Amino acid sequence: MTSRLSRMWPILARVRLSSVLGSRCVSQTPKSNASGAATASDLQPVSPAAQDIHGHAEVSPFEKNPDFHGFHHQDSFVDEWNMRLAFFFGISVAIVIGGTFIHYLPDHGMRQWARREAERLIKQREAYGLPLMTENYYDPSKIILPSSGEE
Repeated sequence: MTSRLSRMWPILARVRLSSVLGSRCVSQTPKSNASGAATASDLQPVSPAAQDIHGHAEVSPFEKNPDFHGFHHQDSFVDEWNMRLAFFFGISVAIVIGGTFIHYLPDHGMRQWARREAERLIKQREAYGLPLMTENYYDPSKIILPSSGEE
């Protein structure tokens, strides 16, 4: 804990002092005329014969892919088709095969069997003229109750 605090103390001290004193940090580095963006000549060395009259070089779309999807570094066509195939197989086929697998899973908790069995018992009781449900779940003549003396 102390080692972390000692490492962060210079940062905390600067934040605290700058917020209390209201001072701002101003960069003292001299400004250059060059912008911070990288140009094509910064990315690759280009021979003077390949440059146009303004000193700019043409960048091949196969060397610099602005729509890079992460599948192929040089060829944008291969990169795009690999991305399309990956999404097709990764999403479309996975949803279809996954949905089919879930649909054909066995009956969880035997719910369908319980419903079929209940319908069978209802038809059997109606055929014998019995009520669908009786007030006693168990047959009262088979229940053995303890005598009042045993309690």
